[in-house]
Amino acid sequence: MKSYYLNTNAQSNGDHEVHEETCSFLPNASNREYLGEYNTCSPAVQKAKDKGYKKANGCYYCSRPCHTS
Repeated sequence: MKSYYLNTNAQSNGDHEVHEETCSFLPNASNREYLGEYNTCSPAVQKAKDKGYKKANGCYYCSRPCHTS
């Protein structure tokens, strides 16, 4: 299982990216929220959406299957 984090700072298009703990683009600790441990990115993105981040999206580099924009 992998640990996933949400970037609490939105991208320029309004997306909040979900990253694996080992991603080289993982935001600083002050700009991320722990989402939990999952086998894939899909439940991590869903958890972010359930927390109110409606434009949550997987990181292109570490969570590509969940990257939609």
